Amino acid sequence: MPSFLPSFLTRPLTRRAAGALTAAFLASSALVAPSLAQTPPGVLVIGQIAEPQALDPHAVTAVNDFRILMNLYDGLVRYAPGTLEVEPALAESWEISEDGTEYTFTLREGVSFHDGSTFDAEAVVWNFERMLDEDHPQHDTGPFPLSFFFSAIDTVEAVDDRTVRFTLNEPYAPFLSNLAYPTGLIVSPAAVQEHGQDFGRNPSGTGPFRFEEWRSNERVTVVRNPDYWDGPAAAEAVIFRPITDANTRTAEMLAGGIDIMVEVPPVALSQFQGAGFEIAEQAGPHVWFLILNAKEGPFADVRVRQAANYAVNKEALVNDVLEGTATVAAGPTPPAFAWAYNEDLEPYPHDPDRARELLAEAGAEGAALTFYVTEGGSGMLDPIPMGTAIQADLAEVGFDVTIETYEWNTFLGRVNPGLEGRADMAQMAWMTNDPDTLPFLALRTAAWPDEGGFNSGYYSNPEVDALLEAARVATDQDERARLYREMQEIVHEDAPWVFVANWVQNAVTSDRVENFQLEPSFFLLLKDVVKN
Repeated sequence: MPSFLPSFLTRPLTRRAAGALTAAFLASSALVAPSLAQTPPGVLVIGQIAEPQALDPHAVTAVNDFRILMNLYDGLVRYAPGTLEVEPALAESWEISEDGTEYTFTLREGVSFHDGSTFDAEAVVWNFERMLDEDHPQHDTGPFPLSFFFSAIDTVEAVDDRTVRFTLNEPYAPFLSNLAYPTGLIVSPAAVQEHGQDFGRNPSGTGPFRFEEWRSNERVTVVRNPDYWDGPAAAEAVIFRPITDANTRTAEMLAGGIDIMVEVPPVALSQFQGAGFEIAEQAGPHVWFLILNAKEGPFADVRVRQAANYAVNKEALVNDVLEGTATVAAGPTPPAFAWAYNEDLEPYPHDPDRARELLAEAGAEGAALTFYVTEGGSGMLDPIPMGTAIQADLAEVGFDVTIETYEWNTFLGRVNPGLEGRADMAQMAWMTNDPDTLPFLALRTAAWPDEGGFNSGYYSNPEVDALLEAARVATDQDERARLYREMQEIVHEDAPWVFVANWVQNAVTSDRVENFQLEPSFFLLLKDVVKN
């Protein structure tokens, strides 16, 4: 057996299946004829856009990582298929107090973690205390960048083995939705205690697949959990392969070396419109934008930020670069959140003359800009062609733009700590689960990077802060919607970002794959996917 084959191939897949997967990996590196690149039945091979950062759901932020994690772990609740509506998962049911500050969950009985330890109320308490209590024995196994999601939690207590109660310090409308997000996934306390800082390379959850191995820059392999509480998965195993170059990923899909390719470059979609492939599309709560450094440099002046919005030709980007796979964004809230979206907002039009006028008013003609661009990453929408086109648009009105390009994880390491002293602007994309998520984590003053948030451009407006704080505690959805719509108006005017696009996500599968669908959450849920 070749040394690079996963150990599960020595079991029921037989020598023939193992040989087929060997051919698939050879085809991946050599791009040989498709007839040699047939992956074995029962094994899904996914072409992803980047190497994961970690397999600890509490320690990561990228959808690329989440797509793996949602198949290894469960939360107390989950999104119902095809929706962002919450349904039971590890919790069979729950009750909410009249004042909205107490959530009591009844847990599913007889569930075990992949390492054999028991899932119970104490495990749930341990998970949230690990994230939120700096004195917890395993708090140093973080970081916990999205623990913001649960900042409203005052206490978590195990009432008995199957009952856990969360008491909030105030009503918090997105609480259930946040529990369904990957940050709310439940990890094995025993596994974290055993592996410590290395838990992210040795994950253990309760999900439909269990971790098998991670070979850096090569693959992450997960195998079917035969004891899964919601029934066994259809596939015996899933291999997630990081293929950062979009052209290589496309070539491997065409050659048969991978079965599912996510985030197909728009220019490549036409290559899959024929026999042998299926294209899936799904709109969702996505925003692609440019973070502007509002703390220092040219973009500290709102007129210069507005000028950048007028300078960038978003219609051309959407139609020509993205081949119509997105719509132009008008602000920080995606239209997928129809109940909270401000339909009165219009996208900044492409108006180079107005951009030049604003630059002249601000005395910023010829301003030099450093622009961070990534080679590829979660929801980043052809980042290099997009970045090049944006550079040209900005140059047309007088900006002098220098692009610095980085691999995705390196890019995040430069952007997330903040742009101060580093750059003037950076690409970014967010896929969110609630209208609260993106603005609360990336537009509030209290979300500046030195405060632990993702407001990498240091935007600050007390009115926006107050509206966001009020919206998240409002128990009436109509009132929440009013507050979010008012926030969108202010942010649109302040222009802390260049609002570019709302993506319609895509994927392509081989015709050997059945029951695959994309989710509005942008996660990959693979339990019921069949591979012939």
